[in-house]
Amino acid sequence: MALKATVFKAELNVSDMDRGYYQSHALTLARHPSETDERMMIRLLAFALNADEQLHFTKGLSSDDEPDLWRKNLQGEIELWIEVGLPDERRIRKACNRAEQVIVYAYGARNAPIWWQNIQGDLYRFDNLRVIYLSPEDTAGLAAMAQRTMSLQATIQDNAAWFGDEITTLSITPESWLPG
Repeated sequence: MALKATVFKAELNVSDMDRGYYQSHALTLARHPSETDERMMIRLLAFALNADEQLHFTKGLSSDDEPDLWRKNLQGEIELWIEVGLPDERRIRKACNRAEQVIVYAYGARNAPIWWQNIQGDLYRFDNLRVIYLSPEDTAGLAAMAQRTMSLQATIQDNAAWFGDEITTLSITPESWLPG
């Protein structure tokens, strides 16, 4: 018997002073049985950092042809492709060929630096790619906030984010690995 996804609801208020974007989003996230709270919350943070009315969660881990999040224009063309984790070069190449902009949110204290060391030489050729690293302290703090129903606030300014709920607020400074 196949395991079903666990549904999470999030009310996310985004104040992005860098882009002049201020909006509330009622979001439904399906956490795949193999997905951790940490990864799911990174997807939520990625949404906050790139918030837009046309940005949507996709099937994610359930599909090889879709990223974790994407934004499409009215013609169905992919404007933004967001991956969470450590995708291989082939998947990144495919994303860069299909989308105007691609962002990879890498995480993992041990695996991410090794992944980056092995793959970075192959990625510099993509002009539409950004790779951002999230520290283990930040991602552990995000995972601790995971609840089936969440009310969250994200404030973004000067490429830093304050992300929190009623109890905890994290100061998150994503590290840009590409472009460096």
